[in-house]
This record gives sequence, structure tokens and C-alpha cells, in this order.
Amino acid sequence: MAGLSWLIDPIYIVTIFFFIIGMQRMSHPLTARSGIVWAGAAMLIATLVTFFTPGLTNLALIAIAIVIGGGFGCLAARRVAMTDMPQMIALFNGMGGGAAAGISAVALLSTTTTAAGSLAVVGGLIGAISFTGSIIAFLKLQGWMRPRPIAFPGQQIINMAVLALAIVSGAFVIVHPAWIPLSVSLYLPLFFVLSLGFGLLMTLPIGGADMPVVISMYNAFTGLAVALDGFSFATPNYAMVIAGIIVGAAGSLLTLNMAKAMNRPLSNVFFGAFGASEEKWMEIKGSMKPIDIEDVAVLLAYADKVIIAPGYGMAVAQAQQKVKELTDLLVSRNIQVKFAIHPVAGRMPGHMNVLLAEAGVSYDRLFDRDEINPEFPSTDVVLVIGANDTVNPAAHRQGSPLFGMPILDVEQAKNVIVLKRGQGKGFAGIENDLFYRDNTRMLYGDAQETVGKLVQAVKKF
Repeated sequence: MAGLSWLIDPIYIVTIFFFIIGMQRMSHPLTARSGIVWAGAAMLIATLVTFFTPGLTNLALIAIAIVIGGGFGCLAARRVAMTDMPQMIALFNGMGGGAAAGISAVALLSTTTTAAGSLAVVGGLIGAISFTGSIIAFLKLQGWMRPRPIAFPGQQIINMAVLALAIVSGAFVIVHPAWIPLSVSLYLPLFFVLSLGFGLLMTLPIGGADMPVVISMYNAFTGLAVALDGFSFATPNYAMVIAGIIVGAAGSLLTLNMAKAMNRPLSNVFFGAFGASEEKWMEIKGSMKPIDIEDVAVLLAYADKVIIAPGYGMAVAQAQQKVKELTDLLVSRNIQVKFAIHPVAGRMPGHMNVLLAEAGVSYDRLFDRDEINPEFPSTDVVLVIGANDTVNPAAHRQGSPLFGMPILDVEQAKNVIVLKRGQGKGFAGIENDLFYRDNTRMLYGDAQETVGKLVQAVKKF
């Protein structure tokens, strides 16, 4: 295989183009599937050509690890429900960060230059933070850990102290000063323990409502760690460098866009402990007014324009197929039906788009917040299915924890029907005064079952 080593770099360059094409195609729902295929093919080719690296040993163990890891990934991807996709992304991203940290450890044990060692230390630090941070995000989203922020006095000071000690221990791994009576074999484990600990401490005070932003940021961290690891080898691995940079850049842009959609700076997301305390800023007047399915069916059957605002509750109930059925029924009666998609609805960007596409809802019925907001005042009925924080008018009131967050202005419609299981607060833990408005009625129950009954009720009119 050594005689074919000259092929490695040219093929890596080809795979880089494949990655770029894949990322570009993943930016639109219609081409996202083919984009994943392009990127997957690039990764497969890059992995296979790596076996031609001169001096590469333990080929059998590497092959076994690929089969085990690939098999587990394939099985998990096939079995995971769409509602659990954010958790899977967090978990797999954490594995990527852990792998990057492992590569850094190997590089630090073998490197002889300060420059390469410095890159490996930074890559290891970022990869380790991404690993434990992503694991905490997974546990919170999965419900195995309290989703609300976990905060304690002096938390940020302790976090910064742990980070500083991790950086110092990493520096000692590179320069191992003689005046410190410890060997590199002790600096290195200490460096990774502190780095892993910082990732854990950094993520604990972040609430579940901010987890999509956190997952995106850690995805960027993993990409950056991989890129730095690619530079830390004696002969740089350009496939790792470019792929890592692409992933890091895409993750960073997505993180910034999501923070912008929530109108919150990243510093507030990562250090604000959003939702750590109960909301006490205002007293909501009025009461929630229930409505039965028959009355909702009358409103829908005689409406001219209906807008559906989906949220995580629709995903949990797997109600998208029934929503598609209701949409088709209303359209068959010459009723205009549109979907209002908030950029952070659900638990990951594009969550609602994917679910509705899976059900066969046409993309030309999906509108983002800026497009759909001017249409609410002329809308007869807005059907809010499982959305909460993204439709909370409290975001318009100064003093609210949600103040400034761009929302779907559904409260401006003539009638608002909210489908919910119960009277609980949203994922951010903020009371929703939309539910108490005079033009809002609450339709309680499981979204899939309720929309199914709604379809049958509309057919009677």
C-alpha cells in the first residue's frame, strides 16, 4: 500500500470538493438528502484512502472499530424517532469531540515540536469540552437530567478557574518545566480531566430551551478540534483540516443565526442561566378558556384563511400525518392554508420542516416568521399545535425574560386555537399569556388524536 501513498493528497482534495458540495446542498430542504449522500461519500473515500498512509499499523483493529462504530451508527439512525433526533445529534457530536480529544492525546505523546504540541493542546481542550458538554445536552434533552439550569453560587468563578488550570496543565504538557516535580504522564491526564470537567460545568447552567444553540456550538467546537488535530501531525492531514474548518464554520454560522432568531447574545445563552428562577415579572389576568372539537371544526370549516403554527408538541405526538390530512381537507374546500415556521421551533433548526416534509406537506406552504407575521391580522383561524415559547406575546413586553425574542404574532389573528396536552409552561419555563387572551381557546389532548378527531368533525360540515 505504501507505493500508492502519492494518491492520498490528490484524493483528499477531491473529497474536500465533495464535502463542500454536500454542505451546499444541505442548505435547502429539497436537496438536503442528496447533500448528505455527497458528504457521506466524501467521508467514506477519505477513510478508505487513509489506509494507504505509509507506516500505518493496527489495520485490523482500525477496521474492526470502523465496523462496530458504523454498525452502531446505522442501527441508531434507523431506529431513532424524529422527536429524538436532537438527542442523537448531541450524542454523536459528543463522540466526535471525544475522538478529536483522543487524537490530540496521541499527538501530544508523540510530538516533538512546540507548534504542533500547541495545536494538539488547543484541539484536545476544545474536543474534550465538546464531548462532556454534548453528553450533558443529550441527558437534558432525553429527560435523564433536569432540563432547567443547574446553578450555584460562584459558579462562573469556579468554571473560569477550572479552565485556567486546564490551560496551564496543557502548557506544561508541551514545555514540561524542570522546576515542577511532575512528569508529562501526569500533566496529560490532569489536562484532560480538567478539560472534560469544564465542558460539564459549562453546560450545567444552560437550560433546556437553549439546548439547540448549545448543540450547534459544540458541533462547531468539534469541527474546530478536528481541524487543529489535522495540523498537529508531522505531516498535516488536509482532509481533516478542511473538513473540520467547514464543519466549524457551518456550526458557528448556525449558532449565530439561532441566537439572532432568539434575539439573545451567546454570552447570555452560555452564562445567563436562562430559566433558572421562576418568572415573577408580571401578573397574568384572565383564565384559559377551553373549547371542544365540534366548535373548532365549525371555525375551520367556515374560514377563508387558516395558518398552522407547529411546535415541539406536534413532534412529540407524531401528529404531522394527521396535520397533513387536515390541510388537504381544508384545501379541498378552497380554504387557504399556510404554515408558520419559527426558526427555533422544536429542538433543532429545521425540525418542523423535516417533520412536515416527511408527511408530504408541500414546501410552498411553509413560511418563515418574517414572511408570515404580516398575514396574521387577516387570518380567520390560527391553529397552534404544540408551540409555546415561539408564540408567547410576552416577548413584546419589557421586563419579560423573553423580551426581544422574535416570535410568531399569532395573537393578532381573529381566532387562536391552541392544542396542548395540559396547562404547563413552555420549555423555557415562562408563562404564556397568549393562552389567556380573549381570542384564544384551548383544545386539550394528544395532538395526533385530537387532530384526527378534528378531521372527522370538519367532514360533517
